[in-house]
Amino acid sequence: MTDQDLTVEVWSDVACPWCYIGKTRFQAALDRFDNKDRVKVIWRSYQLAPETPVGEGRTELEALVEMKGMAPDQVRQMFSSVANTAAEVGLDLDFDTAIAANTFDAHRLLHLAGDKQADLLEALFKAHFSDGKVIDDREELVRIAVSVGLDEETVRAQLASDAAADAVREDLSMARQFQVSGVPFFVANRAIAVSGAQPEEVFLQLLTQASESA
Repeated sequence: MTDQDLTVEVWSDVACPWCYIGKTRFQAALDRFDNKDRVKVIWRSYQLAPETPVGEGRTELEALVEMKGMAPDQVRQMFSSVANTAAEVGLDLDFDTAIAANTFDAHRLLHLAGDKQADLLEALFKAHFSDGKVIDDREELVRIAVSVGLDEETVRAQLASDAAADAVREDLSMARQFQVSGVPFFVANRAIAVSGAQPEEVFLQLLTQASESA
């Protein structure tokens, strides 16, 4: 590996369970990577359901039944399968309490979180999938941000403004340019891409190949 750092950009959505699983598997691979201190990870915004109304408060089950046109039992079966996969990497996903949310404000906060970005992303995933929190409620977002060390008044003011809205839109535009059709989507040095919550070994291979060609 040269002096140049290895940059991995990850498009994900905080309302995407496979993104949570993918983040966990990628982090496990990164922890095993010899040059992990040289790797810069940038979490980029993606919205699976940008049309979700803010504050509607429907369950993920209700939202998916309508969006996918599936029977409730089919969706429950799908949730159970995803939860079992998540449990294999130590994640506790509770789809019975998960509330469908518009994630635009959450993505704005991630852009504003600085070196707390990864911690905030983890906290948002847990709030949404494990704790049944409403992550498009701005006061809830303030509480989550404060829990990872961000300043309460600063976060509240940022959410009340349009701060980082353009940055989120730019990420969404980049995703279209890269023809990202599903998340999580990992791009190393804008050269090698991996789509989906791949096994840990695949992410380790991505890091190794990218470092060798850097």
